[in-house]
Amino acid sequence: MPKFVKSSPALVARFGEVMERIAAPDVALRLMFGYPCAWIGGNMLTGLFAEQWWVRVSEADRDALLALPGAHPFEPMPGRAMGRYVVLPADVAASDPDLDAWLTKSIDFTRTLPPKR
Repeated sequence: MPKFVKSSPALVARFGEVMERIAAPDVALRLMFGYPCAWIGGNMLTGLFAEQWWVRVSEADRDALLALPGAHPFEPMPGRAMGRYVVLPADVAASDPDLDAWLTKSIDFTRTLPPKR
């Protein structure tokens, strides 16, 4: 089992501040394997993993995001990419307008998924 690194307190605080600012009543915040994540209807939409901020997006948005320098598929374990989950480039995660745009896309896409029981 790989050793996981906790997200820095600064990144965790930023995640909380951003999610408080943009989250709607249907967005739930909770930990997943010790990392803060956001959910809609039981489906993960965004979260942290070590110093990475990832989002779940549509296939078209995934391709567009992966075209940005620094973006890459989210792999909590090397070689085990998680479908439509993509790690945001650090400059995107640091920019409120860019981050808000990708989080809005993630929220909109996740709302199209059937709720989990």
